[in-house]
Parts: sequence; C-alpha cells; structure tokens
Amino acid sequence: MNDSLARQRQMVAQFPQNELGRFSLGKALFDLGDYDEARTHLALALAKKPDWMVVQILLGKCDLATGNRAGARHAFERALELAVVQHHEGPQAELESLLADLQ
Repeated sequence: MNDSLARQRQMVAQFPQNELGRFSLGKALFDLGDYDEARTHLALALAKKPDWMVVQILLGKCDLATGNRAGARHAFERALELAVVQHHEGPQAELESLLADLQ
C-alpha cells in the first residue's frame, strides 16, 4: 500500500464521519481500480452530502466498472440532475454521453 493511501485510511479511521476524508480515500481506491471498496467510501461521503455531483459520478463509474449497468444508469441520472441544477455544463455533457452509451 502506498503512503498516500495509508494516510487516507488513517484519516478515515480517525474521523469516520468526515465526508471529505471518505471522498479522498474513495477516489484513491477508484484510481487504483478497487471499485468495490471505492464505492463503499464514496457512498458514505454521498450520504453526508447528497448533492455532491462528483461523488455521484464516481459511484456510477464504480458500478459501470463492476458490471452493474442498472446501478450506473441510476447514479448517472441522479448526477445529471445535479449537473443541470448546479449549472455544470462539462459534467452534464459527459453524463449525457455516458447515459447514451448505456442505452
């Protein structure tokens, strides 16, 4: 395990309710291809901050990577709603493309 990942795990262990720590650990795990564990931490971060669009997108990408197309579609649809409401045009276009690919 690399030092950065070890520090992020330690931060989550020390402050399990901190959604930023959960996000950081989830993102690091996602980047390493550990989609199942990444999803666990990202879901906990999203539970604390349900309008966190980036986390919603990553959850969908975790589902897509593990073959859960229905879960990915649901996550991307929710992320698209957030992108529209929050006026994030770049992510909106990406999500529209991801959803089109799932059709």
